[in-house]
Amino acid sequence: MGGGPAVELRQLECFVAVAEELGFVRAAERLHAVPASVSRRIARLEAELGLRLFDRSATHGVRLTAAGERLLPEARAALAAAARVRDTAAGITAGTEGLVRLGTSRAFADRVYRALDVLTARRPGLRVRLERAPQEARLAAVRSGTFDAALVRTVRRADGVALHPLWDEPLIAALPASHALALDLADGEAPNLDRLARLPLRLVPRAVNPDLHDLVTAALPSWTPGPPFTTLLDTLADLAAHPEPSWTLFHPVGPLPPTPRIAFRTLPGLTAPVSLALPADRPPAPPLQALLEALTTMAPAVHPAAATAMAAGRPAAVAPLSAVRPAAGTGPHTAAGAGHTAAGAGRRAAAAGRPAELAGPCPAGAGAQAPG
Repeated sequence: MGGGPAVELRQLECFVAVAEELGFVRAAERLHAVPASVSRRIARLEAELGLRLFDRSATHGVRLTAAGERLLPEARAALAAAARVRDTAAGITAGTEGLVRLGTSRAFADRVYRALDVLTARRPGLRVRLERAPQEARLAAVRSGTFDAALVRTVRRADGVALHPLWDEPLIAALPASHALALDLADGEAPNLDRLARLPLRLVPRAVNPDLHDLVTAALPSWTPGPPFTTLLDTLADLAAHPEPSWTLFHPVGPLPPTPRIAFRTLPGLTAPVSLALPADRPPAPPLQALLEALTTMAPAVHPAAATAMAAGRPAAVAPLSAVRPAAGTGPHTAAGAGHTAAGAGRRAAAAGRPAELAGPCPAGAGAQAPG
């Protein structure tokens, strides 16, 4: 290791104890050792450093040499640093210290930041770094160990990861308002899935999003394929203007402008599960368990946007489940980097008026292309 002297922490402990007690006997008592052992360690330290640290003359007793005086503060600093390493390691083991790398997307920003505030209040020494990536990339990063955990939506099974359920997000149907009247739906009334399945559905192909496709088609086995889903606003505009009625599905994530001639309804009994993906080959470490508990507390039974959809006939915040291809250039993005607590990320986001994990402004409808 560079050819330098091999100095042991126990040698430095003996050196500091003798220097402060001015005697080998008292130093040995403080260290719960025998004087001969302390003397041998000091002798080895002096030999390895090539310096005489103590003047052992009978006239003056034991006192530091000039070299010993110079090295004493360095030895104390080294012992303090070693103690901090031990304390930090103990905190990581206990889950009160450490860094968690969490894969996420902008769709989860609200719940994630609220969960991080809860986590910081409980464990101020635990930091979470948010990494934004497409859903499949998040799962791959958990398998490889690049991410410690990742939030995923609609995934029921995935190789190499364990899925811990967090909450279920309601799905919202968007269909022409005129057709909602034709179905005799009152304001906020949920449609009958069997009747709704007869309308052409703008659903993402299975090759693009197999989890979502399987979720919807399992609930609607007699569904009728409709025109392709493009972007959120374009699809809503096409729904409103097209002479032939069709419909699509959304999950709440962010605000959208009012859309004329479109009726929104929360679908009964059809939800998108959100889970925390962790490595499957070991139980969650204490920091991950703490994160899991904090995220679980952020799981309201009904999303506010869904409640708005039921009360007013239109959700205050929706984004489509019909397309999940990530925007070009999307990749990991740090929200709470090293040296910053989880709560700090939330406060910076609030001060900026948008989630800290967004790399730039998110135009209305951009969520249509965002991964779950």
